[in-house]
Amino acid sequence: MKPKLVISTGAGMSAESGIATFRDAGGLWEQYPVMEVASADGFARNPGLVHEFYNRRRRELVKAQPNAGHYGLVDLERNYDVYIITQNVDNLHERAGSSHVLHLHGELMKVRALDNEQLVYELSGDNLDTTPTTLIEGHHVRPHIVFFQEAVPNIEPAIKLVEQADVFVVIGTSLNVYPAAGLLHYVRPGIQVYYIDPNPATVPANVHLIKMGAGRGVAELKKQLDHQ
Repeated sequence: MKPKLVISTGAGMSAESGIATFRDAGGLWEQYPVMEVASADGFARNPGLVHEFYNRRRRELVKAQPNAGHYGLVDLERNYDVYIITQNVDNLHERAGSSHVLHLHGELMKVRALDNEQLVYELSGDNLDTTPTTLIEGHHVRPHIVFFQEAVPNIEPAIKLVEQADVFVVIGTSLNVYPAAGLLHYVRPGIQVYYIDPNPATVPANVHLIKMGAGRGVAELKKQLDHQ
């Protein structure tokens, strides 16, 4: 049986693909008031603005391509049972070919019915834009995104994965966004933990730091894992 490698990825994972991050200088939060475009209250106040914000992000995403880091994680599946827990709402892990991806904050290329959150629809092709009047199968829809002020439904499955990890890796996140940042606390004692980020947050002494971007960092991770 292959060792279980559980990887938590954040915005830095997709930065090399040209996906704008929110918190960096020049990031999306500087262009849009966060609570207007990514909160439950903001959606209630101005759903049209929120729809247009995510329409723009979808148009950017379809032009982007997975980077070396995404493909490097796919390559790790040769020797490990790889599970990815991502804070990212893009689909670059899936497009690169990763087999197991759990999205904590929703998925940009999907919308769901306002009157039934179990009804989720994938957008594709030229049909990327939605508005407050959009109807799919008779249902008005909203972005399939976990807004601020909403619960994170996939956090419990994510915790279970981390508790089962034989190796745990964090890539491209500030470790300041909860509940995702709290996943580190569920790693079993004695399990190897790696943190890949060019501008890392302060981490416990037992964490192996790889101070690189996602592409080079995943390549270095593979080297270190191969020499264990």
